[in-house]
Amino acid sequence: MPDLAVSTPTLAPSCRPGGVVPIDRHEATAQATLLKAVADPARLQILNLIRSSPSQEACVCDMTDAVGLSQPTVSHHLKVLIEAGLLRRERRGTWAWFTLVPERLREIALIFG
Repeated sequence: MPDLAVSTPTLAPSCRPGGVVPIDRHEATAQATLLKAVADPARLQILNLIRSSPSQEACVCDMTDAVGLSQPTVSHHLKVLIEAGLLRRERRGTWAWFTLVPERLREIALIFG
């Protein structure tokens, strides 16, 4: 009759480099949301347009031609960037002006820093 004894497997030591603990799911979700906001060519163009302007701000009226998209599409991308906390919006008359939120941009750099 064969031996039916169950053996307990030996647990391998941790494969994590240097015993580093991964970030928790909540933090990973927050970081992924931030990265998704900039993971679009049009949004990167918008951020670069604002960053490279002398006053570090731009009017939505100047963005459509600069990025080659329609006003509703640019507005959608701006909304995503605002919701991610990367831009601030200020109404001036009939136009909306946008500025960067430097702290949020630094957070992107810190994700991989």
